[in-house]
Amino acid sequence: MDEPNATRQEPKWWSRPRRVPDRRTQPAATRSAETGPAAVESAREQTAEAAAGGSAAPGSAGPEAQAAAGEPAAAPAACPEPLHGVDPYSTPPYGGPGPWAPAPPVQRPPVTPPHGVALPPGSTTPPHGVPAEGSGSAAVPPVDPRSTGAPESGGPTRGPEPQPVPQPAVPPIPPRPPARPRPRGRRIALGALVLALVAGGAGGLIGAYIERNGSVSDIELPRTAAAEGGARPKGSIAGIARQTLPGVVTLHARGGGAEATGTGFVLDRRGHILTNHHVVEGAEGAEGVRVTFDGGQTATGEVVGGDAGYDLAVVQVSHVSGLTPLPLGDSDAVRVGDPVIAFGAPFDLDGTVTTGIVSATERPITAGGGEPGSELSYVNALQTDAPMNPGNSGGPLVDARGRVVGVNSAIRGAGGAPGLSGGEGGGSVGLGFAIPVNQARRIAEELINEGRATHPVIGVSLDMQYEGEGARIGGTGGRGAVVPGGPADRAGLAAGDVITEVGGKPVTGGEELIVRIRSHRPGEKLELTVLGGGAEGARRTVRVTLGSATG
Repeated sequence: MDEPNATRQEPKWWSRPRRVPDRRTQPAATRSAETGPAAVESAREQTAEAAAGGSAAPGSAGPEAQAAAGEPAAAPAACPEPLHGVDPYSTPPYGGPGPWAPAPPVQRPPVTPPHGVALPPGSTTPPHGVPAEGSGSAAVPPVDPRSTGAPESGGPTRGPEPQPVPQPAVPPIPPRPPARPRPRGRRIALGALVLALVAGGAGGLIGAYIERNGSVSDIELPRTAAAEGGARPKGSIAGIARQTLPGVVTLHARGGGAEATGTGFVLDRRGHILTNHHVVEGAEGAEGVRVTFDGGQTATGEVVGGDAGYDLAVVQVSHVSGLTPLPLGDSDAVRVGDPVIAFGAPFDLDGTVTTGIVSATERPITAGGGEPGSELSYVNALQTDAPMNPGNSGGPLVDARGRVVGVNSAIRGAGGAPGLSGGEGGGSVGLGFAIPVNQARRIAEELINEGRATHPVIGVSLDMQYEGEGARIGGTGGRGAVVPGGPADRAGLAAGDVITEVGGKPVTGGEELIVRIRSHRPGEKLELTVLGGGAEGARRTVRVTLGSATG
């Protein structure tokens, strides 16, 4: 069904982009006029007339006809203007320039005054848009686009011209006051104080390091000068040891599957060596005794003779040259407290030297007799605290002048039994005993000359079971207690008499009486104090001449 054609109405372009005239073909005057407010108003009127009249009347001549008729061409009609107002901040049409928004004024902070310049009171940073105080410029108000003369609608729009940015006035920098020169004395004092602190700290660190490490350099141990390591004075211990050791020897006696070690010393240049009897009594054969000298030279020794009662023996070596005999002193001149030096080979450590003093003189001791067949030794000894041990037997005990005053013979160890042979007496506890050299000299001479030694005797038998004070002769009424014609018989002594003193020195028992008598030579006269008939008898003093016995 056909519908009647409706009357077509011209559309209205509310948002159609405006046609922008080509400014390049228009004169400069025309362009400048169009930018003013009158041009904007004219453009609005033309747009309104075009919208009311619609299109051109029929039969009206177009632009070509007007040009042919010689009439000036009319300006092209402007684009329809929207009914609503133009938003200067809206999105521009395609190809059209956008509106220029007014730029906020540039604010520069006031210049910071130099260090030390005081700020004026109440100076703060101004808010945005307000010039700093003293800058000389007024605040710049916001720019209204409608007050710049730009068209609100229609035609091309151009943003406002750039406004000059006011520069805040910079306050002049006040001149810096000249620095006052510091006093010279204060600088010197400050420098001295700093130097003292640095020196004190460095000195403290160095001192602490030296205290901890001893030196700031590598440690070098001190060296002894050559002169200090030379010879010692003869009277010193080192000097005495140096001159005595060449005459000291070490002895090793073999026999019966055993070996004994002891010490001896040289008596003369013919090779005679004095030692203890218990050191060499077990030697067997021609090479039973081996002698080692201080320099390491060895030789074979032969036992010339020995006496068990005195515990002395003499050994001789042959074909040995360069022997150093030791000088013999006087044991009767020795006093308690005199310094002495003991030489020996304790535990086969040859060349050992120990020192001490004379602790006592005429100390009666008995040693030996512990083994079957062995005899007791009766010694009126010198006591010393010079350390002695097994192996020191037969070694010399010398005084401060290097002279022999005794022959080391026995010690009393922790076990209580005196002795040096075999080491059964234990180690040294400071109780050493030596045979006085005066007694040793006589026995050595007899052994070298006669091959045997003699003992002084009084010709009596003693009751060794007597427990009273002194030594009792024989038993009560016993026979054979006094040797007929002997020294005691001639002095009028009889069985049952008790001898309490010998030479003015008290006697406590039978062994001590033997020791006292053997400390003298045969033929000497000796006074005895006797209690006749027993401990309750009368006291009397008798004088006897000592006899002689061998073995």
